[in-house]
Amino acid sequence: MIDHGMLFMSCIKMKINSLITIIILLSLGSYSHATHPILPHLHRHLHSSVPPSKPITIQNPRLAKAYIALAALKHAITSDPQNFTSNWYGPDVCNYNGVYCAPAPDDPHTTTVAGLDLNNANIAGTLPNDLCLLSDLTLFHINTNRFCGQIPDSLRDLKLLYELDISNNQFDGPFPPVLLCIPSLKFLDIRYNKFTGDIPSELFDLKLDALFINNNKFKSSIPKNIGNSRVSVLVLANNDFKGCIPSSLTKMAGTLNEVILSNSGLTGCLSPEIGLLKNLTVLDISSNKLVGSLPESISKLKKLEQLNVADNKLSGDIPNSICSLPRLENFTYSFNFFCSVPETCLKLPDKDDKKNCIPGRPLQRSPQECKSFYSVPVDCGAFGCLPRSPPPPPPPHHSPPPPPHYYHPPPPYHHTPPPVHR
Repeated sequence: MIDHGMLFMSCIKMKINSLITIIILLSLGSYSHATHPILPHLHRHLHSSVPPSKPITIQNPRLAKAYIALAALKHAITSDPQNFTSNWYGPDVCNYNGVYCAPAPDDPHTTTVAGLDLNNANIAGTLPNDLCLLSDLTLFHINTNRFCGQIPDSLRDLKLLYELDISNNQFDGPFPPVLLCIPSLKFLDIRYNKFTGDIPSELFDLKLDALFINNNKFKSSIPKNIGNSRVSVLVLANNDFKGCIPSSLTKMAGTLNEVILSNSGLTGCLSPEIGLLKNLTVLDISSNKLVGSLPESISKLKKLEQLNVADNKLSGDIPNSICSLPRLENFTYSFNFFCSVPETCLKLPDKDDKKNCIPGRPLQRSPQECKSFYSVPVDCGAFGCLPRSPPPPPPPHHSPPPPPHYYHPPPPYHHTPPPVHR
């Protein structure tokens, strides 16, 4: 049941916090010197348990703004059972738990807040707009907490933010559009939340190195421009996608090392072009609705270490060349309808072949189930995933040939004999 009293108090705190921010910024703006006193009555309001004996003075204007941002975050927290933020008071923000300071990138002589790491603190609350005051923040990690609500649009002002990890929280709503507007972002992890709706195609135009959006409630097809991305790690698993694996995925061959698309509702056949992803070390397409054969072109993935195609409707023979890959250690192909497996596959360090149609192997499907499956041929073109072969061109149009010409030799020349004179 929703605690309406708690929600009301949270709203009141957010309004007070916004007023606090305005007052402090006005007070900071009234000073031209580097020393910034924070109003003592304001500090008493923020930290009533530790009233100061004199006004707080923060020598550094960047740390003064950081103080405002962190005070706003602390007051947006509704539960902190581990007392992670218990020392978040006073002017020395660089000694707050989870706060990391470093020289400012544009002024090595000025200290600034460069990182905020609240991972595994079991904190509940929301994210305030005032976080944008951490203008030099490069790392923001809050995974494995109980933050909820929306991602504030003000995060677009964090021009230096490089890593954003908000995974394993309770954020909801559509994909936060502000995440498309952080110019320096390279690492984005929003997995294990409650985001819904479509994945914006613009996500794959960002210059990311790693992308984790798994274990949400996205329901769209995977955007066709996924191949525009240059990530090395791509994890989209455990969403409610539909449709095919976009063919443009192979355009990521230059950068993609790991791709995990398991349990995503994907259909159709695997394209032979998957063999173009030459740098793959991990390929997991398990627990989908994929059909057809396992492309032999996978044997071109010489760096592949883990291959998981389990729990689909794949069929046919497993190519020997796949199990001969030099680095392959783990090959899971259980719960399919494969009908033969080479000895090389059985010699792999870690394998799983149960619930197939492989003669002589234990824990296989019944002959009746296999016969029923193979009685219906697979038509890969029916899913619209693979490009159909273009129809043959119509025969060229020619003018009707002229009638045949037969050579008729001229009649023999009859020479009239000269008259005979008697």
